[in-house]
Amino acid sequence: MNVLIVESRPELGTLWQRHLVRQGADVTLVHSQEAAIMALYSESFEIIVLDLVLERGSALAVADFASYRRPEARVIFVTNTSFFSDGSIFAHSPNACAYLQSETPPEDLAAMVEHYAALR
Repeated sequence: MNVLIVESRPELGTLWQRHLVRQGADVTLVHSQEAAIMALYSESFEIIVLDLVLERGSALAVADFASYRRPEARVIFVTNTSFFSDGSIFAHSPNACAYLQSETPPEDLAAMVEHYAALR
């Protein structure tokens, strides 16, 4: 299972990365839109864990590029805001498969990543 994590906060991204690696995933962790686009150019990912509020860049631009470059990749959006809490993210991003709060326990996030990767 190849996973891309796009998270501006290094400590949170590293926490998620460690949990996924323990499950046997190959994980690439980046912190910006630019780094995510570069990763999507060079690798194929089953799952992208994408923070909706990036400090550098746009999460929707990353999801849009992923739907073009890696249409098989599913996106799990995470956020610490109520933005898109109405579920409208699924209308804006055709590759979205889940929407979670950033405070979701890392083991729950890892279980969701494993679940959606298995559905591919």
